[in-house]
Amino acid sequence: MSAIDTDRFREALLEERRRVEAALQNLHDENSRSLSEDAGEETAYDNHLADTATETYDRELDYTLEENSEHVLAEIDAALRRIENGTYGTCTNCGKQIPEERLEALPWATLCIDCQRDQERR
Repeated sequence: MSAIDTDRFREALLEERRRVEAALQNLHDENSRSLSEDAGEETAYDNHLADTATETYDRELDYTLEENSEHVLAEIDAALRRIENGTYGTCTNCGKQIPEERLEALPWATLCIDCQRDQERR
């Protein structure tokens, strides 16, 4: 098996990290105000019930996106640590090399495709 070009993957991970951080900052900026401030009403009760429900749904969706982005950042950071300690590209379950095609699609992958499939079946 050939060695993985960790420099290329490091750059891809750092670029993805910058992209996710920018998206997180955007979510933080969008949600810096309360729901009533977003609605532009003196009180949340001045809004129509459907408008309030839409605002609440949108805010919950943003919180979910924020949580997912933070999870991705943690996975990216873990992948960068694996590059530094020389274990990047090795399946944490079976110890085989993760194919470059998988790492190109998901550079923070910790499992080879077979182990990932096994885990998803459980």
